[in-house]
Amino acid sequence: MEDVCAILARNIKEARSLLGWSQEELAARAEIDRTYISGVERQVRNPTITVVAKLAKAIGTTTADLLTDRSN
Repeated sequence: MEDVCAILARNIKEARSLLGWSQEELAARAEIDRTYISGVERQVRNPTITVVAKLAKAIGTTTADLLTDRSN
């Protein structure tokens, strides 16, 4: 089973790409610092569920969706 931080990082990057957003754009919409977004995507940050919820809301999805492994 893949690490949940890796799944989250991949799903956030994929969602940003599909939306055509930079890390700065996502950070502004989620009201989170851009460097924190970078850390989540590089798996050096372990975000709280509150941060995951903010990211999901900004992207227009659910926290469950961001944490779902779709690589299989």
